Amino acid sequence: MDVNAAVAAAAAIAGVLTGVIAMLAFRWSEREQKRPTRTSLHTDPVLPPGVDTVLSVLRSSAVVLDEADAVVKASSAAYALGLVRGGRLSVEPMLQMARDTRRDGEIRQVELDLPRRGTGRGGDALAVSARVAPLGSRLVLLLVEDLTEARRIEAVRRDFVANVSHELKTPVGALSLLSEAVMDASDDPEAVQRFAGRMQIEATRLTSLVQELIDLSRVQNDDPLEDAEPVRVDELVAEAIDRCRHQAGAKQITMAAGGTADLHVWGNRGQLAAALGNLVENAVNYSPARTRVGIAARRVTAPGGEHIEVAVTDQGIGISEKDKERIFERFYRVDPARSRATGGTGLGLAIVKHVAASHGGEVTVWSSEGQGSTFTLRLPEAGAARDRANQHPDPDDLDDEADRQPPQSSPYEPLPAPEVLP
Repeated sequence: MDVNAAVAAAAAIAGVLTGVIAMLAFRWSEREQKRPTRTSLHTDPVLPPGVDTVLSVLRSSAVVLDEADAVVKASSAAYALGLVRGGRLSVEPMLQMARDTRRDGEIRQVELDLPRRGTGRGGDALAVSARVAPLGSRLVLLLVEDLTEARRIEAVRRDFVANVSHELKTPVGALSLLSEAVMDASDDPEAVQRFAGRMQIEATRLTSLVQELIDLSRVQNDDPLEDAEPVRVDELVAEAIDRCRHQAGAKQITMAAGGTADLHVWGNRGQLAAALGNLVENAVNYSPARTRVGIAARRVTAPGGEHIEVAVTDQGIGISEKDKERIFERFYRVDPARSRATGGTGLGLAIVKHVAASHGGEVTVWSSEGQGSTFTLRLPEAGAARDRANQHPDPDDLDDEADRQPPQSSPYEPLPAPEVLP
């Protein structure tokens, strides 16, 4: 009986102690919940509803900063440009703009040149436009637009307009001076005839320049595959030779055609004829008298299918290594004095390059100073090109890509040209 009483007493004491401990723990928990913590005092900022979705579809690089300049949200483009590193905005001018905007709420915008990621060279700078605006009461939004490509295109257009103005000014000015000379020499028939001949030369040069500007504009803006058709290479070669027959005859230059017969390419006949004609015309203009210009065509196998190569070979002055990289630029001339003497405009090879690119091909050059040059126009064969006619890219993209890519140089040995055309 005494034992049972002792056990009951011990159980009662244990129950009382358990209740006391539970009550103390409950009260301590309540005090801890009511006590301010660091987390409750500094809660993580939350983007306003819908902002995250909007930022994900923006083309600009987007960065959201909190009141401590920490990155709350950054798009993948911002990381790609190197704007955000280690969770912080790495561009000091942009960071200062964000601080100023957070202080006064004013929207700011500035254009900056930033070094490319991984380089510190000025030549590799990125041109960007940064715009900072407040986002709510605690956040700041930074939008960065990459202007590098837009500036490059603008520079190309500006140079093109300057070059066109210069090229047009030369023959127009010459015509003006020659017309005054004709008026002053009205009583001298021999002088009038001499000045009139010079006026005719300048007028022809002006006409050629305007026509090539029109051709270049058409090549860049038109889709050559909209009106594409199978084109016989033999006919293109014969037309190019006929176009230059007068110039070649005046210099006693022999033009010869050879290679594989009955080849076809797929494309715009007018553009292809202009491209090949420009190559043959250049070969004649830059060849000495009593030499030979050969045009040869053949079929070659390439990874993308069968291609047709048309090579134009001359025995002219050749092209130096430093000039090979630039001969396809608009208005670039290897020998400006010689080009003006032959009436060259500096646009012929640029037209060839764009025609080749828009037709899914390329133009290459092999040359050695004093030994002549070989320009090779490579185009997809009619069957292979026609199969891809509905899958070709936008011609504007082809044109921009052609501007960015330098011409490839390869030691192409031209095919023999045994057959002399009448």
